[in-house]
Amino acid sequence: MVHKTLVQEWVEKAEEDLGFASKTLADPDITYYAQICFHFQQAAEKYLKAYIVAFNLEFKKTHDLPELLRLCVEKEPELEALANECELLTDYYIETRYPVHWPSNVSKEEAKEAQRGAIKIKEAMLKFLSPILS
Repeated sequence: MVHKTLVQEWVEKAEEDLGFASKTLADPDITYYAQICFHFQQAAEKYLKAYIVAFNLEFKKTHDLPELLRLCVEKEPELEALANECELLTDYYIETRYPVHWPSNVSKEEAKEAQRGAIKIKEAMLKFLSPILS
């Protein structure tokens, strides 16, 4: 049985991350692009987890978007089209939160690319979740 409320909660949290990152990116005075990308990664992760919860797919705790996508693709092969976006965004989980031993400067254009990826994941997930959320 699908827990509509739980799925909706995941989607709402994803919307918060996507909205926050999008509004922050649009502000010309703010240049924290790595942190903005972290929120785009978080939005994508939460949309994927909403799908996983909606279809009762088993998963372990992870922030690895390609791994989460793999579970989704087992249910819906069409979602394989999101592989590039998941690869792109998953790097922003670690690089933006912890000291790393490689350059982690993120440009505004890279943040816009992350935004496009998160939006593409959102649109795909909502396509399959809308019957459940209606």
